[in-house]
Amino acid sequence: MTAIRIAMIGAGETGTPLLRQLLDAPFVELVGLADLDLEQPGIALAREHGRPVTTDFRELARDASIDILIDVTGVPAVRETLRQIMQDTRNEHTLIMHERIALLMLSLSAGHWIDGKHDNEHYV
Repeated sequence: MTAIRIAMIGAGETGTPLLRQLLDAPFVELVGLADLDLEQPGIALAREHGRPVTTDFRELARDASIDILIDVTGVPAVRETLRQIMQDTRNEHTLIMHERIALLMLSLSAGHWIDGKHDNEHYV
């Protein structure tokens, strides 16, 4: 079985629980995690598992070998930048997964709806 190559943007309250599940899944290869704040709990978790971290989400977006790029920032400018990078690089492989889908996945695992939470920091 081939692992699904996943990168994630956002390592805070929404990203960290999802990150834990991704790291535990034997069919997922987490190839990177981005957040503006390298002190976020998800960053520490990714580092513990030897996964690359960055403050520049655009680095991840330029990697056409990624199958799914999960955006849990809640920042519209990040989504727009991701779309633009995909167009500019002609990346027709990588799927951008919106935060609402991530929340749905977390909620299904928990058995109840989980709210997303964000601070006022923005990428770009």
